[in-house]
Amino acid sequence: MSVWDDLVGQERVSEQLAAAARDADALVTAAAADEPPPEASKMTHAWLFTGPPGAGHTQAARAFAAALQCVSPDRALGGAPGCGFCEGCHTTLVGTHADVTTVAAVGTQILAEDMRDTVRKSFTSPANGRWQVILVEDAERLNEKSANAVLKAVEEPAPRTVWLLCAPSIEDVLPTIRSRCRHLVLRTPSVEAVADMLVRREGVEPEVAAAAARATQGHVERARRLATDPAARERRAAVLKLPLRLDDVGGCLKAAQELVDAAAEDAKALAEEVDAKETEELKAALGAAQGGRLPRGTAGVIKELEDKQKRRRTRTQRDSLDLALSDLTSLYRDVLALQLGSRVAIANADVEDTLQRLARASTPESTLRRIEAIAACREALDRNVAPLLAVEAMTMALRAG
Repeated sequence: MSVWDDLVGQERVSEQLAAAARDADALVTAAAADEPPPEASKMTHAWLFTGPPGAGHTQAARAFAAALQCVSPDRALGGAPGCGFCEGCHTTLVGTHADVTTVAAVGTQILAEDMRDTVRKSFTSPANGRWQVILVEDAERLNEKSANAVLKAVEEPAPRTVWLLCAPSIEDVLPTIRSRCRHLVLRTPSVEAVADMLVRREGVEPEVAAAAARATQGHVERARRLATDPAARERRAAVLKLPLRLDDVGGCLKAAQELVDAAAEDAKALAEEVDAKETEELKAALGAAQGGRLPRGTAGVIKELEDKQKRRRTRTQRDSLDLALSDLTSLYRDVLALQLGSRVAIANADVEDTLQRLARASTPESTLRRIEAIAACREALDRNVAPLLAVEAMTMALRAG
């Protein structure tokens, strides 16, 4: 199984990255033998991966990082880097390789302080691997100061450093940064390709795989979670029933509160284990015995970690809400398709009774206004409006039509 197997429906991108990885391997081999580098190379020091949500641009970047760190002996026999089995590939894919640094937004932004050590590390030589790889998962969340720090590092990189930036679109990245990157565009994989992946890689029943892929419209990670996590399917089912509960103002407010509470519980469940582990590791690093008091002067470090964890919980809650809003948008899109007699494939065929009921009870114009209300709620959340206020406004608008 090569590292490219995780890229669903991205054959063209896989070919480009595999060719660059081969040239990168040749560059390292030539340097080790004190030979001149190849005259032409498809390898460069900075890459920008863009694509719609779920297309897998982060997975593509990580697969490329694994191929760059591949130490399979087959390479000497003409094999392509990225075997997926060697220590370099394995540790990169699971996130433990010493020379692969991953940066993700803890809150709504990647702060300069979060990038400081990473930028410093980018100017050092690889400790064990073949390349120093910096993978920025949320490049669109770089603020002005952190983006300027990245720009300086990308302008004058170390000889064996590679920057891999991931963002939804090229417009989400500063022009000065993207002009120094090689740009790769990923596309949304087909429903059939995602369903096939779920059957082959996750062992999901074909019917469940097809339903999950259709419901998420080619979003690979959401489809995987929906197909393998019963709790995720229950949450989605509850969200899709929400439009049927908006008969009066009280129903709107109650539905909004339940939606926000469910997102908060989801964020809490995801954060508890990670937060506890991080806190214990930091206390141990500061010299505190298990269950004992912290050394004097370390309270500020603990407070900094707690602030970071709070920002991460806030972002996780908003991401969970955004997922529910995506499901609602998909539902009303199907309603609009039925109202217009469109032959577009219905994504939520498992709740066709709800779709038919909503389609008969309103007009296409009302459905469009409801879709716009969901979009307005997502924009409000992006502007840091209190989640409950934003969702209450949305449910009232959904009721009004």
